[in-house]
Formats: sequence, structure tokens, C-alpha cells
Amino acid sequence: MARNEIIAMILAGGQGSRLGVLTKHLAKPAVPFGSRYRIIDFPLSNCINSGIETVGVLTQYQPLALNTYIGNGHPWDLDRNKGGAFILPPYQSSERSDWYTGTANAIFQNIEFIENCDPKHVLILSGDHIYKMNYAKMLRTHIREAADATIAVFEVPWEEASRFGLMNTDENDLVIDFEEKPAKPKSNLASMGVYIFTWDVLRRYLVEDERNLKSNHDFGKNIIPRMLQDQAKLTAYRFCGYWKDVGTISSLWESNMDILDRPEELNFRDRDWRIYSKNPVKPAHYIAKNASVINSALTDGCSIYGTVEHSVLSNSVTVEKGAIVKDSILMPGVTVQEGALLDKCIVGFETIIGRNVKAGASVKGKSRFTSPYCQDQITVFERGLKVRDKVEIPGNCMVEIGDDGESNELIEYTFRVR
Repeated sequence: MARNEIIAMILAGGQGSRLGVLTKHLAKPAVPFGSRYRIIDFPLSNCINSGIETVGVLTQYQPLALNTYIGNGHPWDLDRNKGGAFILPPYQSSERSDWYTGTANAIFQNIEFIENCDPKHVLILSGDHIYKMNYAKMLRTHIREAADATIAVFEVPWEEASRFGLMNTDENDLVIDFEEKPAKPKSNLASMGVYIFTWDVLRRYLVEDERNLKSNHDFGKNIIPRMLQDQAKLTAYRFCGYWKDVGTISSLWESNMDILDRPEELNFRDRDWRIYSKNPVKPAHYIAKNASVINSALTDGCSIYGTVEHSVLSNSVTVEKGAIVKDSILMPGVTVQEGALLDKCIVGFETIIGRNVKAGASVKGKSRFTSPYCQDQITVFERGLKVRDKVEIPGNCMVEIGDDGESNELIEYTFRVR
């Protein structure tokens, strides 16, 4: 692949409000995933594995943690003299000063960056999906078909199709229609939010769209429908493999559990397609003599003295003697104190679960902390909490500090997360 034949632009500025307290203090692509990754690791790793050496990361909401994590791009081999990783926040220009108002507007505001790279093609990616994909193969299809745009699609179950933006195609996989979450779908080919555009064509449509005051400045709602209206050539690229949009509490939990239950599909030991990440230097994990770890993923710095079953633990997690953690996700620095039980929980950075706490699917009853974001009996804890000893918290709850900043009956105190 010739240098700058293609560059990638990763849309990583979304708030991810459906993840509730997990994205209160950081952008969704910066949320931890698995035992040693962040969500952003997947598109970044896919890019470098596909031979794409220039990557723009468009940030906006709570960008500090994400910007710090990406840094100069070294963990993904993107610290280069030519090309590399570039953080692209909204900025003030002589003409205007705006937040990104839509996916298309975000790319429009970075036209100058793209022009300086002088690519033939531009790859647009979402920063919040879990998958492994060779974009070079997709590019070859785009070039072979002489397409104006190529859209990656994934076959979803028909009963779930109405949740997605769907591409209707002809027998040659040319896109003839696009439907956004239709009640009666005519296709089950869901758009993955992965697009390759011929840059000269995309530039023209971005400029036209920006002039339209009625536009949402969105690829799915505006750019693609307009291209179809103009009879531009749009090709569907069928992706076969693991793909998950982790935009909800349930989908984030499910995808983490897939690491344990579907390792042949979500294989992190594949040396031919590694997922790279930036990890703190920690001592090796420690499992005490009488501890029990069953079908779980954990990484450096973990100290296990209790029982961990079918769970995913990030770095520096401690599970004390007599504590039980099952079907749960513990983010960096979490401590589960003696005698506590976590069942189907997601616990934010450095939160301390007090002694003999019981939380999650095993606890029945109602709570004022029940949240519409939490389903399937999953309970979520905000980062930086100390949960009081002996409290019981049912499933489908979201535990966080109150809006007034004061502790409630579940929280003993809060502390600043580094």
C-alpha cells in the first residue's frame, strides 16, 4: 500500500451517555475493555495491522484521559516521522469556532489536516466498536469496484435488524437504499460505521452538506442518503467475524464475557493480528494459595485472595480473602474487601467495595438506584467510591455520588481518581 494512498479518521468524541457513570469522566473510547485494553485499542490496532500509518483521532467529550492514553501513538507503532497518530479536537479558526455537531461536520472541520496528508482515499471509523478487521482488504474492494464510497456491513439476526442502520443492496452488493432503524427491515445488513471514501468525492459532499442549514451533518442521516440520491456508486463490503457495538451497559458486559466464552472469535493471542495497548508497568499478578480463579481474565498487578469466577479484571485489582466475584468486570485499581459478593457487576476505576457488601444479580428486591441504563440484572458502580460495609444492592442499579456531591446511604466517601 502506497504511503498516504489512504489515511484513517477515528470518530472518538462521543459522550456515550447510555453507559451512564462509566462515561461521566471520560470519553467512551477510553473505557477499559478486557483485562488490559481500552475500546480505542481496536480501531488503532486494526489500522497499523492493515498498513495504515496516518491516523487522526477526533476527540471532544472529556478528552483528557483519551488524549493522555494515546499520547504519541507509540504502543501502536504510530510514533513516526512521516504519518503517525494525531489528536484532533475542535479548534477556533478565523472563520468559526464550533464543537463538532455531527460525524460529517467533524470530518469537515479537519479538511485542512486531510488535505495536508494528500490521500487518495479516507477511511472513517467509529471509536467504540470491538472487532478485528483488515481495512486493506476493504480498500482493495473499493479500488476494484471504482466506488465513490464503500460501506462495511455485518449480517445481524433478523429479529434485531430494526436496531441498526441497514443497507439494502442488489445482487452485486451495490447499495440501492439506506434505512435508519426501520420498523420493517428489508435487509439485515447493518452498517458498521466503517466507511472508505474516495477523498475528492467526499470533500465535495462535505462542503455541500456544511452549507445546508437543515442538515444534521451526519454520515448516516445526510451524506450517504445524498450520495444515493445523486446515484453515486456505493458498494457494500461484507465483514465476517466478531463485531460488537459496546454502546450500552449490556453490550459492554456481553462483549467482555465473550472473551471468556468465545475465545476462538475474540482471540487476543493471535500473533498475526495483535491488539496493542498502553499498559502501566506493574508486578506480575498474584494468586494466593487458598484463592480460586475459574475461567477468568486478569492482568499485571492483580492480587487475588478470594474467589474469582467467570470475570474480567484489569490491572491492580485486589480481591480480599472471603470475597467472591463472579460474572463481573472490575476496572483498574478496584478493591473488593473481605466477605463481599459481586454478581454481574461492573465496577469503575479504584472503587472500594466494602466488607460483606452484596451486589448484583444475586440480590433481590427494589432500590431507588435502579437505572434505565442497567438491564439484565447488571449493577454498575461509579469510579472512586468507597461503598459502605454490609449494604445490599440489587441488580439493574447504578451507584454514584449524588448531584449535590454528598454521600448517600450506600457510599461512605469518594476520592479523586488519578
